Amino acid sequence: MSESGNAIIFYSVTEEYGEFSNFAAYPIQLDRKRWPTSEHYFQAMKFQDASHREAIRKEKSPMRAARMGRDRKRPLRKDWESVKVSVMRKAVICKFTQHEDLRELLLSTGNAKLVEHTTNDAYWGDGGDGSGKNMLGRILVELREQLRQEIE
Repeated sequence: MSESGNAIIFYSVTEEYGEFSNFAAYPIQLDRKRWPTSEHYFQAMKFQDASHREAIRKEKSPMRAARMGRDRKRPLRKDWESVKVSVMRKAVICKFTQHEDLRELLLSTGNAKLVEHTTNDAYWGDGGDGSGKNMLGRILVELREQLRQEIE
């Protein structure tokens, strides 16, 4: 939650700026399908197997969709490591352009650094101590800049 210095930290969907979480209940229309959350889309895209992707898409809970995406009984796409950031970017762009209220919320953050604050993830988040890559926060900042440029 909330601002620390010139940073806005987020994680839980129930806290301030929780809308920035991929678990937030903002459906997206992408690849000719409706996905319950950006998390559903991201997790499903890890796999080549269309039936597994569809099972993830149909899952009611983003947490269960995430668990299915992290299950290594099924092989990941061979190119996953090289495409995961672009897959996340695509999902986030859809989320924030298909929901006007989210677009406005993102633009309202000014020039603040956006940080997914969690010990659970040092790649998409900050690792809990700031040492993580915070890739989700970086994608949000990039998108905020793009949205601003469209306005001008």
